[in-house]
Amino acid sequence: MIPELKTLVAVARFGTFAAAGDRIGLTQAAVSGQMKRLEERLGVTLFERTGRSATLNAAGLRILERAKGIIAMFEHITDPTDESSGGQLRIGAIASVQSAVLARALVPFRQRFARYHLRIVPGVSLHLLDLLDAGELDLAVLIEPPYGLPKNLVWRPLLREPYMLAVPEQLRGDDWRALLREQPFIRYDRSSFGGRQVDRFLRSQSIDPNEAMEIDDIAGMAALVGRGLGVALLPIIDGGLPDIPSVRMVSLGDATFHREIGLLQPLETSPAAAYLAECLTAAQG
Repeated sequence: MIPELKTLVAVARFGTFAAAGDRIGLTQAAVSGQMKRLEERLGVTLFERTGRSATLNAAGLRILERAKGIIAMFEHITDPTDESSGGQLRIGAIASVQSAVLARALVPFRQRFARYHLRIVPGVSLHLLDLLDAGELDLAVLIEPPYGLPKNLVWRPLLREPYMLAVPEQLRGDDWRALLREQPFIRYDRSSFGGRQVDRFLRSQSIDPNEAMEIDDIAGMAALVGRGLGVALLPIIDGGLPDIPSVRMVSLGDATFHREIGLLQPLETSPAAAYLAECLTAAQG
């Protein structure tokens, strides 16, 4: 039944039988057949079917959440019960935490779970959230989503990073509003959670910047500023200023806003994942 439950999660994630089939390598007919067998096995109807569309009903949504938990437990069914044996942990992490809080947390983790194989999966927060919700990650360190989380996931805050305005070192002035209005603006990609924060901030301040480019890499944005290509609103990562030559940081004063970084993991988790969560909490900058 595990393949059928995974297909159910894919249908919920991608919206239609056809889209789910494309992503998991099945035909639409095969997906439909799996869902019919699942309904017969469970003795409940999971979808409201109208024409060619199928939408999860109340029972389907309830079983979906339980299916995610079952899949997560199945993924760890062969995990050892003692710390001296090997295992695998899949960790999602946005780029800015990989060399900071995550690297610090892995030191005590490796001392206790030395034989575990760790797979660190990079990505933007939205992508990592999708992977975690689909059971493809054991935990993820990401920016707090701007909307409600699935009930099967637990959020634990780790870092609160203020934004500042990065400007070329030779550019004079500390009036951040004037600098944003007058200088070319390097925008934090609006498809990311951090980029949405920047967009909301600009709208709240009634600032329409002279947009020059858009990128989702903080180090890349800072490097572009250092080359004199514009200014950018950047989070101060892990409690310190970015170590980038030819860039200076301008405070936003009372208008300062923050990026919340935290740990997201399923309600049911392995001992290794639970211990890594404790190490991450202890490793805050």
